[in-house]
Amino acid sequence: MESLIQSFIREQLRAAHELNKRLLEDEALLTTTEAVAQRCVEVYQAGRKTLFAGNGGSAADAQHLAAEFIGRFRFDRPSLPSIALTTDTSMLTAIANDYGYENVFRRQIQGQGVKGDMFIGLTTSGRSPNIIAAVEECKEREIVTVCLTGAGEHKLAAISDYCIVVPSTSTPRIQEAHTLIGHLICSAVEAALFVDDSRAAQAS
Repeated sequence: MESLIQSFIREQLRAAHELNKRLLEDEALLTTTEAVAQRCVEVYQAGRKTLFAGNGGSAADAQHLAAEFIGRFRFDRPSLPSIALTTDTSMLTAIANDYGYENVFRRQIQGQGVKGDMFIGLTTSGRSPNIIAAVEECKEREIVTVCLTGAGEHKLAAISDYCIVVPSTSTPRIQEAHTLIGHLICSAVEAALFVDDSRAAQAS
């Protein structure tokens, strides 16, 4: 007899599996993800950096993905410059206190973002005011803008250079998909920039 908890776990795994199948079959999502990865390669080739931001669980995802670029993903290679705008509590609380929470990422972009950088904002709802404000600031500074969101109507799809929309309204499933998509981008960028170095190291 299956327990209630086991039944719940099975149901959640089935939902995650079904969403992954939908991602694989979503040609628009695959095309946009490929375009983002290629643009990210170009950003790094130009000597620029990536900037990540999000709230709550998406803040953790932002830090996670920035760490993949700074550290390593699949193999050893040079570090790639990346900043998570969610990590400095003194900075976040100072900006929120003086300028409002909606400006915690915008203000950091004003100080650290330069033309040709790439900003990647994660928001499951697509309606986070501080992510919207950050994208608007990036547009003023000619910073490439990428947003990862969930299904639904939201402003970010219209104002971002690239918007990867996960076809779900479940926050946990969207966050899981954002991590997967982030890993796909990291892997593609790493392979495009360093795959020859990796093969040479393995052969030696």
